[in-house]
Amino acid sequence: MRRVGNTAIAAVTVTALCTGAWLLHGGAGSHAPPQPSPAESRMHGTDGAQGTGGTGRRAARALPHSPPDRIRIPAIHVNAPLTGLGLTPSGSLDVPPARKKNLAGWYEAGTAPGETGTAIVAGHVDNADGPAVFYDLGALRKGAAIEVDRHDGGTAVFTVDAVEAYPAKSFPDEKVYGAADRPELRVITCGGGYARSTGYQGNVVVFAHLTGSTR
Repeated sequence: MRRVGNTAIAAVTVTALCTGAWLLHGGAGSHAPPQPSPAESRMHGTDGAQGTGGTGRRAARALPHSPPDRIRIPAIHVNAPLTGLGLTPSGSLDVPPARKKNLAGWYEAGTAPGETGTAIVAGHVDNADGPAVFYDLGALRKGAAIEVDRHDGGTAVFTVDAVEAYPAKSFPDEKVYGAADRPELRVITCGGGYARSTGYQGNVVVFAHLTGSTR
């Protein structure tokens, strides 16, 4: 079972995001989205620095609960509204409508971005018409900023600690979804390579922690 906060999730969060419809109908493998390099993984960082998350940026104080409205990742030109996601009858996390390519979702029964715990944001890598909101997520690098606008009028600012790709069959549940004692964020899409016979073979996961806020 996948667990986010106190709610169990029974399937990989992004399975339903991984159709690869655009690549299947349009194209050559050269159109596959970028994948993170080994240099962006946790194992090559300086994890273990108290309170910094391995990027040299000290964690900021947690914010009160407030639902998020929008996510921005300037380094990869993401600027997208966020919709709340619940669970499907099977217990897996629902996904944003595939037809809305510039839309991401957050798990609204779990931690809100900026408060203590692990907040989850997921979005499509592509749809039948081409690249979608998180197509370039695998190109993100450590130290990049992620900004989340909140209902309370503030913006939670996160710093990327690592960007990793995992095969679908060995997705590390606890590492990605496990509880945290400070405000953390995971941004997830499909990745790990693409084959016409199997679709996307895994997931790209961005790990980040709260380093500031603005109002």
